[in-house]
Amino acid sequence: MAERVLVTGASGLVGRQVLAPLRALGFEVHAVARQPRAGQGEGLHWHAADLLDEATAGALLRQVRPTVLVHAAWYVEHGRFWTAPENAAWLEASTALAAAFVAGGGRRLLGLGSCAEYALEAGAAGQPWPEARRIAPATPYGQAKAALAARLAGMAGGASVAWARLFHLFGPGEAPARLVPAVALALLRGEPAACASGRPVRDFASTWWLGRALAALAASPVTGAVNVASGQGVSIAALAQQLASLAGRPELLRLGALPDRPGEVPFQVADTTRLRQAVGFTEAAPLAADLRAMLDVVRASLRTAPQAGNH
Repeated sequence: MAERVLVTGASGLVGRQVLAPLRALGFEVHAVARQPRAGQGEGLHWHAADLLDEATAGALLRQVRPTVLVHAAWYVEHGRFWTAPENAAWLEASTALAAAFVAGGGRRLLGLGSCAEYALEAGAAGQPWPEARRIAPATPYGQAKAALAARLAGMAGGASVAWARLFHLFGPGEAPARLVPAVALALLRGEPAACASGRPVRDFASTWWLGRALAALAASPVTGAVNVASGQGVSIAALAQQLASLAGRPELLRLGALPDRPGEVPFQVADTTRLRQAVGFTEAAPLAADLRAMLDVVRASLRTAPQAGNH
């Protein structure tokens, strides 16, 4: 009988991309979102629940009886989530969900964290950030994620707990104002794509790739924090230039047209040794191919968007 996994936040930017890889690994996947979803099929079952309601979350666990929990649900509204009061609510709800899962005999729990948990000091120039880097989050979002990681690590019971620290993502379903879709939209509309200088170096990976990496971590016995990222640094400028080249509109890119954000860390790239060696996930993140795929996603959204004057 296939082992049963519950994926929270299963309609979100990251959660949706974990479902198929988990099924491919042989799990019976139960996906939960706030609103009902179609797509019930062999090995995939959707549930609607408000996980901020502790009683509802407990009832869902009793109904599904998962042995594995992948907790991807959180408040992530673009432009608000860094400082939103919802971070505190999700910290408490996530703690209660994990405690109920462990109390019900859950075997394996994977939580999703962030590079925002790490201290922002630059450190040695060009050195990747390991999981042992100092935890000193600068935002309420990072603080809530770090607090949840500590609570999960200290939970009694037989469940093994892993904590995935994610770095810089792009993929289907992200807010249009985020870097990759914002640049892609402008380029595909034939409009100037205004950016800052783009000097900071970041660790970018698509959510398609990330879903496969997270499924591998969930299926592994590895515990504790694991950086789930490409491990490859690319400047924001180079990423935007690559996107413009793939779109065939490099002349529309306007690097330096927007001011740089004050206090940006110059280098933020993951040390992925644990992901590659302990988890055994060695697939390289195909940045160019996934940027090309994102252009296709944005292009399709433009074709289906309502035209001005249509009602």
